Amino acid sequence: MQVKDGMSSVVLSVGPTHTLREAAKQMAARRVGAAVVMNPEDEGPSIITERDVLDSIGAGEDPDSEQVCDHLTSDVVYAAPDWSLEQAAAQMVRGKFRHLIVMEGGDVVGVLSVRDVVRCWTDDGAACDVPADAAA
Repeated sequence: MQVKDGMSSVVLSVGPTHTLREAAKQMAARRVGAAVVMNPEDEGPSIITERDVLDSIGAGEDPDSEQVCDHLTSDVVYAAPDWSLEQAAAQMVRGKFRHLIVMEGGDVVGVLSVRDVVRCWTDDGAACDVPADAAA
């Protein structure tokens, strides 16, 4: 099974100057744990996750004044639609994150979450053959 089979092709995006509260409201309304951030000044799309929002609030920062651009996940990894789910899962384990932006030809075509991977493996009855060194 490939990333394209499990990814969400409808992607929530927020702007870099949205507040964390605005981003959190949109993520909550869509029931997703991440939003893609398009900033013309950056080389590629970034991602803001529920963990980024929680880290900020946990640090005592005001979600009504903090901007998305100041809390983006660093070291974004992009997946390709033709990656295997095992390859995507291994990248998530290595990077210690739960979402991958799926890119094709320079365009965002989806987002893959850990939940998507589990859903596919559960629906498919497939076993995961992630190499043992992927967890390192």
